[in-house]
Amino acid sequence: MDVYFSTRNMQRRCSSNKEMQKEWGDRIAKKLQQRLMELRAAEVLSDVSRVPPPRCHELSGDRKGQLSVDLVHPYRLYFAPDHDPLPRKPDGGLEWARVTRIVVLEVFDPHKR
Repeated sequence: MDVYFSTRNMQRRCSSNKEMQKEWGDRIAKKLQQRLMELRAAEVLSDVSRVPPPRCHELSGDRKGQLSVDLVHPYRLYFAPDHDPLPRKPDGGLEWARVTRIVVLEVFDPHKR
């Protein structure tokens, strides 16, 4: 998949190991690098596992339309499909097999809200 970033700052933080370590520490930096490589290696979103360890899943509530993958508990990598219009199934759900571009939104601990 093609992986883009929501801001230049996010791209800078996710583009070098040194920046990742500075921002999130060594363990999260290593896992973030691994997850970004997995996302880039996948041809489509459905190629990314929905079960642990990555546990790629769609979100709901105020994050509807976004997805996440697990990093080091409790941190997650949040992203969204980068398609206009979004590929949809007949029932209205996201068609994971047609998502080929994503935009990385943030690395976040959802329990700190």
